[in-house]
Amino acid sequence: MALEANAINAIKTKISPNIDGIVIDDPAWKKIDAATGFIQQSPDEGKPATEKTEVKIMFSDENLYVAAICYHNDPEKIIISDARRDSPLDDMDSFIFILDTFRDYQNGYAFGTNAAGIEYDAQITKGGEGGSTSRRFSMGTGGSYNINWDAAWNVKSFIGDFGWSAEFEIPLKTLRYNSKKDQTWGINFQRVISSNQEKAHWSQITRQFTINRLVSAGQLVGIEIPSSRSYKIIPYVLGQANAISDSSDRNTNDSDLGFDAKINIGSSLTLDMTYNTDFAQAEADEQQINLDRFSLYFPEKRAFFLENAGLFSIGENTRSGSELSMFFSRRIGIGNDGQQIPITAGGRLTGTFSNMRIGLLSMSTKSEEFSIFRVKKEMPNRTFFGAMATNMLNLNSDGYSNQVYALDGQLGIGELGQVDGFIATSSTPDLDQDKAYSYRLSAARNGKEIQTVISYTELGEAFNPEMGFLKRTGGYRKWSGRIFTRFRPENSMGVLEVRPHINYDGFWKLDGFHETGKLHVDNHLEFRSGYQIHTGVNFTKEGLNEDFLINSSKNISVPAATYDHVEAQLYFTSPPTNKLSFSVMNYIGGFFGGDRINSRPTLKVRFGDRFNSEFSYNYNNVNLPQGDFKTYLSRARLTYAFSPKMYLQALLQYNNQSGVSSVNWRFILQQSAGSGLYIVYNQMEDYDGIPIDSKSQSLILKYSQLFDLR
Repeated sequence: MALEANAINAIKTKISPNIDGIVIDDPAWKKIDAATGFIQQSPDEGKPATEKTEVKIMFSDENLYVAAICYHNDPEKIIISDARRDSPLDDMDSFIFILDTFRDYQNGYAFGTNAAGIEYDAQITKGGEGGSTSRRFSMGTGGSYNINWDAAWNVKSFIGDFGWSAEFEIPLKTLRYNSKKDQTWGINFQRVISSNQEKAHWSQITRQFTINRLVSAGQLVGIEIPSSRSYKIIPYVLGQANAISDSSDRNTNDSDLGFDAKINIGSSLTLDMTYNTDFAQAEADEQQINLDRFSLYFPEKRAFFLENAGLFSIGENTRSGSELSMFFSRRIGIGNDGQQIPITAGGRLTGTFSNMRIGLLSMSTKSEEFSIFRVKKEMPNRTFFGAMATNMLNLNSDGYSNQVYALDGQLGIGELGQVDGFIATSSTPDLDQDKAYSYRLSAARNGKEIQTVISYTELGEAFNPEMGFLKRTGGYRKWSGRIFTRFRPENSMGVLEVRPHINYDGFWKLDGFHETGKLHVDNHLEFRSGYQIHTGVNFTKEGLNEDFLINSSKNISVPAATYDHVEAQLYFTSPPTNKLSFSVMNYIGGFFGGDRINSRPTLKVRFGDRFNSEFSYNYNNVNLPQGDFKTYLSRARLTYAFSPKMYLQALLQYNNQSGVSSVNWRFILQQSAGSGLYIVYNQMEDYDGIPIDSKSQSLILKYSQLFDLR
């Protein structure tokens, strides 16, 4: 059949390819037409890619097969910087493809690999705009690109004198799609050629967007697949030894059993169930230093809650993290001190029903029950309307409960503009219902050279989403604006892009008191070599209506007053594709009536494609009229990958503000996504000496097995 531009035929085959990464000599691929003609997004936007790429697609009743041949004139320059599952692919030679299986331009999947054959997958929501293929953890549940979603599939890569190639085998039951017999999916491909600092796409994407932007995808035509039904169960067995040394030394041993299950109901709905849920394999939290009076945000890292997380998102996620969310999954099964609370059981139903996206979630611990209902109607041009209700029931407080009811929506305007917002109310015993509200309205336009955003948010002083997250309590009004420009000069001293911009965020209490203001004026210089320099200045305002204890160890408090300051901001980074790379963010200027120097250097070192390390340091030198103090947080990440499915990871941290050092070692031998052998060692030492230095150690051995019942 004749195809439009940026369209490729999917061929049904009776001969499955041999999944070994060798595409050129495999007879199964010989007669399959290839998609070619990749266009650069960077460094020379709009020009043909410097190296040829061919992509071929076919399918059977069980699997979708994708083959990529990435030609390279000098294969010795192919860079493999990491061999772990879901490693960021922007900094090495890689290939990614995205699928919009409902062709709704709102929801999709990403699959990728590098020349070492790693598995990389992610869920795309909200059209994929604003997402990043290099972010390890989405910013709260509202991220449009969820790299923590893991599916069961297979990929192999091969390096030859032509360059490198890869073969993907994606079980169709891994995907959700409609029930029509003949289907057209959205599809796009991305190739990164690290030696040229080059990124190219099959269906062209302009510089302000990423491969995740579903509306920019081409078409995969001719999909003929049956409605799928499958059952997966992942039981686990766990053994744990604990030792605690403090005023009363004690040792304990424990064992446990549990399971997760996944049932595909047709081709568009998924039921997930869990019993005696365990998250021993999840990485430990990164410690943080807190020099303000607001709540810290720790991202979710537990796989069960990260799948389809974007569906349950209503709230405000900013450039620096989440400020407000109606649902924050860390409220389930994790206490305020970061310790795990056993989850008895739970279930989640997500997918598409009657052309509506739906989500139901119910979880229970020994003391609390949590439930959510979410419905969302998605329409063309990035437009949707939705509603959500949450309920938290405390089983130990005579029926105490908290509910939140919310409506949200987004209206796409042309290809580049949108208006979005939400309105919500909460219900909490003994709080004034008339003051338990929140809403936000935002308008944005993301052009090729100019991005503009303006938004207004208001929270009533009694708004209390106990299943969500609030950075600031007590109610406020917030104005936020942003003008961000990006220009690419021609042959200007090696400069690839210049990005002057200005942001403003201001918070006022409901009585008019100006609590926080920040005007940020900055310019980014990105060079073709991969170096970047950002130079900025911040005009800040902090209003305190009561004294603020900023350093408890020295009993230093900041008096109630309004503080206006100016600080310089400087950021530098070397090319991340280098074996040795360095970056540093510095802030120097006024701080609560005194001054502060804050420096955050990071050093990354890799040896070959197996060993990766990252060393970071967060240093504050604070001088105030009430006293001086210094804080520092040191962190080291070490990874050795024996293969893409077997690796050893360590996270080592020390925070002098809390006096806590922690060690998290994890050995992972994955059978498939979410199953395998996990050996975890945790150690934490508290040096604050009140009342006595303490030390806790735990060794966990966990094995889970995937049973795929069709």
